[in-house]
Amino acid sequence: MAYELLFRQTESCRSANVQNPLQAGVEVINNTLCLGTDWLLQGSQAFINLDEATLMSDFVTLLPPQHVVFEILETVKISPVLVARIQELRQQGYRFALDDFVCLPEYQPLMPLVDYIKLDVLEQPPDKTVEIIHHIRSFYKGKLLAEKVETREMFELCKAEGIEYFQGYYFARPENIANKTIKPTQLSVLELMNKVRICEDIKQIEESLRRDTVLTIRLLRFVNSASFSLAQQVHSVRQALAIIGMQSLYRWLSLLLVTASEEPTMPLLARTAACRGRICELLAKRRHDMQTQDELFITGMFSLLDALLDAPMQTILERTPVPEPVSEALLKRTGPYAPYLSLIECCENQNFAGIETSANALGLDPAEVNAVQLQALAWADGLALA
Repeated sequence: MAYELLFRQTESCRSANVQNPLQAGVEVINNTLCLGTDWLLQGSQAFINLDEATLMSDFVTLLPPQHVVFEILETVKISPVLVARIQELRQQGYRFALDDFVCLPEYQPLMPLVDYIKLDVLEQPPDKTVEIIHHIRSFYKGKLLAEKVETREMFELCKAEGIEYFQGYYFARPENIANKTIKPTQLSVLELMNKVRICEDIKQIEESLRRDTVLTIRLLRFVNSASFSLAQQVHSVRQALAIIGMQSLYRWLSLLLVTASEEPTMPLLARTAACRGRICELLAKRRHDMQTQDELFITGMFSLLDALLDAPMQTILERTPVPEPVSEALLKRTGPYAPYLSLIECCENQNFAGIETSANALGLDPAEVNAVQLQALAWADGLALA
């Protein structure tokens, strides 16, 4: 009926060694899209573990709802915000399962929203398992799935108690799929993100993609995946862009940026850059028009390009054209956007006197700056960039 897709650090790993659940979640999503759900799942569904940050991110919506069931891990804290997010995703057609379910009161708000409850039958004696099944059935009308079924006896017991779905070594051992993905360079991705962000002419975006073989291959794979349920295969970049739309294209590029470098420090730098951009954008929201907000986002996000790409900022901006105020701020620390960068650096360095001075220069209240910084950190965490 389905496969459970799990993250493994290497091909030889038989258990998870997840030091960063955000990165693990985004890697599973990225690899699923790269391999293609049609080839990978062969018409079956995919159960995918999600931690809270990945669940709250936009990356999950890149996957086709008809093919995936999101497993809410037992480590996820149940909150009104989480419940609202699950309701939002359900409206888009996504389904949910509770992993390693434990009968606790805090899970009650989720009962009407989940399609499956997964019960670990290896954790307790058979008679206790029967007792738990009866208890769950007294308040839950959805589907039950017994996991870690390792013997015929346990299978027969669970089946006799009315459980519909089973998972475990009694049926099959897990397989590792070494995903030999082709990764585009960060510079290519950043250039395209810049073009999409400023709503550049779609013909120029198309031309940029056509010049990059790897990005073209990845885009066509994505658009031809089950995410879009197309009647016919798409074979041109122009058709792909018309189908995907600019918002989904930007999300997809953000996902590629996360996985574009093997350097261990890159995800942290990418997260910091994204956070800088978001702070600038949010600070400008009440005071400037949309174009200025977009340019300030670019200013913040591109302020770490020299570290991300290990190249001088001047050389990078020669290949990545940006508006004049952005260039002034990045190269000379002058112009209308420079004070925003100074403010961000003071925040990062915990320079409280500098924060107050920079905030006052921009007509901002330090409390507002603090609130915006927290919002931006939460947003960057949701992108799973580190």
